[in-house]
Amino acid sequence: MQTVTAPTAQFLAWVDEQPRGYSETIEVWRTSCPRLAIWEDALAGGLVRAERGAVVLTAAGRQALADQAYVR
Repeated sequence: MQTVTAPTAQFLAWVDEQPRGYSETIEVWRTSCPRLAIWEDALAGGLVRAERGAVVLTAAGRQALADQAYVR
């Protein structure tokens, strides 16, 4: 089980909600604050990937989101 922060779980749920383009994702989730690097952390953690101009959850991202929902 991969532990994710609440903001990362919110990001994963947002990606899972409907198809998201890479440009839209970067626009909405970019940050200049190193403490809130949600997009970068999710990408580096293998929770999401950019694929043909879209951002999608990986199997690990789906599992992390499911685990987070279970904790609530």
